[in-house]
Amino acid sequence: MTLIFTQSDWDGLHEQAPVTCPDNIILDEFEEITGVPDYLGQGYGWGTELLPGVWLNFEDIEYRQDLGVKVSAHKHPIQMTIFLSGFLDCNIHPTFDCTRSYLSGSGISPAYLEQYRDPQHLTFVNIEIEPDVMESFFLNDRQRQSDLVKQLFKGEDWKVSFYPRVTPAMRSLALQMWNAPYRGAAKRMYLQGKVFELLAMYLDLIAEDATRNQSAPSLKPETIARLHYAREILTTQFAQPLSLPQLAQQVGLTHRSLQRGFQTLFSMTVMDYLQQRRLEQAKQLLRQGDRTVAEVAMRVGYGHLGNFASAFKRRFGITPSQCLAGKRAIKAD
Repeated sequence: MTLIFTQSDWDGLHEQAPVTCPDNIILDEFEEITGVPDYLGQGYGWGTELLPGVWLNFEDIEYRQDLGVKVSAHKHPIQMTIFLSGFLDCNIHPTFDCTRSYLSGSGISPAYLEQYRDPQHLTFVNIEIEPDVMESFFLNDRQRQSDLVKQLFKGEDWKVSFYPRVTPAMRSLALQMWNAPYRGAAKRMYLQGKVFELLAMYLDLIAEDATRNQSAPSLKPETIARLHYAREILTTQFAQPLSLPQLAQQVGLTHRSLQRGFQTLFSMTVMDYLQQRRLEQAKQLLRQGDRTVAEVAMRVGYGHLGNFASAFKRRFGITPSQCLAGKRAIKAD
């Protein structure tokens, strides 16, 4: 059985859990450490506010059972997360692991459920930056008006998320932060530099990916925002999605503009994205092991079991039954 917690309960449990600082971790006075309740698992997390509005955290945890954390819609900072071991399932994102990281712009995050699986050893680095801090880096209006920069600052609109591949340089940088060679003020300065070096890597990687799509710049900024809104709707309503005309009306585009724009911006059709989200969620549910293949197929919106099995195998290289039995996919997630 999966234990489900609210975000506030989850944070409170970890803050109140007793913790003994491991011998291999040397903390400075500006860093804080938290533990894990014994009945949930073992491990610890530690971190600090490096600058006003810039937080850095490390987690090294093993949970003893399947857990879920329900997070309601909320205002979201700029965030970067790199996993060094283990994986995290989230119902509005693809699985995060050692090969796929997370970069989120600021804005409004939809509600979601993140899930931790037993048994696995989770180690990851997480960074959060308030948008006001980032704005100071862009010195003129031309920089602020670039498509890439505007995606980091969505204000009261839905935030934009990216899932960059973890390059050897990014992993090395995360490990350098984990094993900072300095103490005191020098350590803090070192970590500050590494955080912004990692952000620069992310922005360069995303900009490089964007240049591969030559037609995307032809889309108006307002159209791009509406297309991202359409993707967020598909992300949260994939089991019972709106029809294409209904979705187009919901986001304020014509049917044709939605189809063409989605393909241009995200390099896949609306239906391809919908199928991807359904199959990612199906994989998460099958890993839990408490539902049949047929139940999972119905839950993610497949009415025909054969179509579900065929699509699942094309996507992950194994059948749903093999996934349910615990076999790992032979294709990259």
